[in-house]
Amino acid sequence: MKAIGAVFVVVALTIGITLFVGPALSQNTAPSGSGSTPANNMDIMRQKIQADKKAFIAQNMQLTQAEANAFWPVYDQLQKGLVGLGDRLAADVQEYAANYQSLSDATAKKLTEDYLAIQGDRVKLLQSYLPKFRAVLPEKKVARYYQLENKAYAIVLYDLMRQIPLVK
Repeated sequence: MKAIGAVFVVVALTIGITLFVGPALSQNTAPSGSGSTPANNMDIMRQKIQADKKAFIAQNMQLTQAEANAFWPVYDQLQKGLVGLGDRLAADVQEYAANYQSLSDATAKKLTEDYLAIQGDRVKLLQSYLPKFRAVLPEKKVARYYQLENKAYAIVLYDLMRQIPLVK
């Protein structure tokens, strides 16, 4: 059943890339002297997904040039925090995959508590950015942005959860 573990590792890596993607690539770039080329394919994939998400947001936000100039720096800051949460979730998925066949009650408890803590931290992070977005956008556009962020999150979370088997 090592194949199940391998599937979970791939899923976990995908989560680390896709969930809450943001500009967290600087730690994984090639050494100086070789330009800013990503060190591996995971970085390339993360950059592509990050760009796709940003394009999705840009297409649907209908920002004026002045709004865009103020919005994107706040957006980029938020994405950095969301990437950290995605990385935490990916680590939990990896732990679940590693322990799936013989999951103890203690590990199940820890993973459940971690998952709920990550969800709570996501809400807190989004709440902490609400005044920042309100300072640069009209209220309807703030609401639109939060809708778009939640749609992207729901799609990724749904895809993840449908791939993870229930605890035995």
